[in-house]
Amino acid sequence: MNLNLLLSNITSPAFLFFILGIIAVKLKSDLEIPANSSKFISLYLLFSIGFKGGQELSHESFSLEIFWSMIFGIAISLLIPLYTFFILKRKMNVFDAGAIAAAYGSVSAVTFVTAVSYLDSEKLQLHGHMVAIMALMESPAIIAGLILISIYNKEEKTQINKLSVIKHSLTNGSVLLIIGSLIIGLLANAKQAEGIKPFTNDIFKGFLAIFLLDMGIVSGRKLSAFISNGWFPLLFAIIIPLLNGCIIAFVSSYVTDEISNRFMFAVLAASASYIAVPAAMKLAAPKSNPGLYIPMALAITFPLNITIGMPLYLAIIKIF
Repeated sequence: MNLNLLLSNITSPAFLFFILGIIAVKLKSDLEIPANSSKFISLYLLFSIGFKGGQELSHESFSLEIFWSMIFGIAISLLIPLYTFFILKRKMNVFDAGAIAAAYGSVSAVTFVTAVSYLDSEKLQLHGHMVAIMALMESPAIIAGLILISIYNKEEKTQINKLSVIKHSLTNGSVLLIIGSLIIGLLANAKQAEGIKPFTNDIFKGFLAIFLLDMGIVSGRKLSAFISNGWFPLLFAIIIPLLNGCIIAFVSSYVTDEISNRFMFAVLAASASYIAVPAAMKLAAPKSNPGLYIPMALAITFPLNITIGMPLYLAIIKIF
């Protein structure tokens, strides 16, 4: 792995703001991003990525490679919860195993956003269809995790309304906004898109830095409670994402030759959801413990990916 790539990621303003958020919590500072502002910034980042992805997609023609890339993305989001569930079930109850497996099979829109910024710093271009693939990868893992819970729950026959879960996972705010923005970006012509370019492009990195400051504050608050759960969740949150990312960084060469696409596949495989999955699990599997899977995804896996993971996946892709 190129040491310069790693140092570049660690010293990026966005990551340093994330660390500042954690430090603020440890110092018991009153630094806080208002909830409404945090929600607005989240929506802005998803809108910007979706719209820019739609613009890129408008210049692409649908091909067999894009079709297989979509199938590949869905396969990743189904296979990861299947194998991780049986690892987790050895140490945890069925509900927690299913929720964590779903979180690591699903994707993190925030990690995707950070990866887009990383691609830009490496002078690599995001292809629009990868935004659509990210949206496609969010729901299958949630459904797989809930089905595994219903199959292996021996204590009681908890009835999971699968239709309700599928509807919720497809219509939650983050998925709906990014798909909607993608379609709008696809329909808008270049002249129309130019009119909002200062909003979609020029201020993106600034908003990302403030958002990661907020993520650092949230992570810092959850870190202490998570550590009390012992060593297994910590090791899982470190080893499994890196393993998934490295494997997909290599295997993706059989689907596409594009370095940027392979990198995004690796990042998506390595990321873990802490927005869509908690919302779905609260609805369908309330016995699962959000004090486990949210800190695992947000406080451990997320910073791991943006420091070590991204340079590592890119290095593997360039070697193979």
